[in-house]
Amino acid sequence: MKLKVLGCSGGIGGNLRTTSLLLDHDVLIDAGTGVNELSLTELVAIDHVFVTHSHLDHIACIPFMVDSVGFMRDRPLTIYAIEETLEILKQHVFNWKIWPDFSAIQNGQQPIMRYQPIELGETIILNGRKITAVPANHTVPAVGYHLDSGKASLVFSGDTTTNDALWKLLNKIENLRYLLIETAFSNSEKELAIVSKHLCPSLLAVELVKFKREAEIFITHLKPGEVEVTMQEIESSVLGRTPRMLLNNQEFEF
Repeated sequence: MKLKVLGCSGGIGGNLRTTSLLLDHDVLIDAGTGVNELSLTELVAIDHVFVTHSHLDHIACIPFMVDSVGFMRDRPLTIYAIEETLEILKQHVFNWKIWPDFSAIQNGQQPIMRYQPIELGETIILNGRKITAVPANHTVPAVGYHLDSGKASLVFSGDTTTNDALWKLLNKIENLRYLLIETAFSNSEKELAIVSKHLCPSLLAVELVKFKREAEIFITHLKPGEVEVTMQEIESSVLGRTPRMLLNNQEFEF
């Protein structure tokens, strides 16, 4: 597997892009504004979008992508998510008021877009690549994703706060090489992090004590304007680990 970071910021502005990860050439993990980095040819090649949750910074480009290249494709774009997330997309985005319902619009004999519900713990296998929904703890129903090539694994936490279930699962993944985990706020906004069910450096430090694997750790979803202070706080708070900041265009092979 090859994973490219299209966007990993908690906001926009300048070169900042919100969450989207491109797996090989045909799978997106979330579809925030980072999708804007792709050409039309690259967009046409995407067959699958795995959504962690329904917040705008993780889904913003799905409507535009479907509208831009849907009629150029010979098969539906499949949107994978837990049932609660799919229902939010149906009711509040693809509802003919915010955006057309592309699951009801035909391209020849098939819809332009289709929904595929998944359950927590369920594994989808795409040409030998295993993608499994893992626990997340957020203000709306949410999951993260475990990507397993067979040789090695990467886990993307999605948006989450304190989450014992995630660490219990991660500690069982013997081939885990990379962990991408959010830390949205600095310690000065710890109360906001708790209310909005995100992490800050002090909360992250407590969580990582539960992590028993030796995987490389990368920090995502940093808020604009707080990147340097948050990473400095992580460096001083997290003992025995050296988490690094996730970067646009960074690539992982596993």
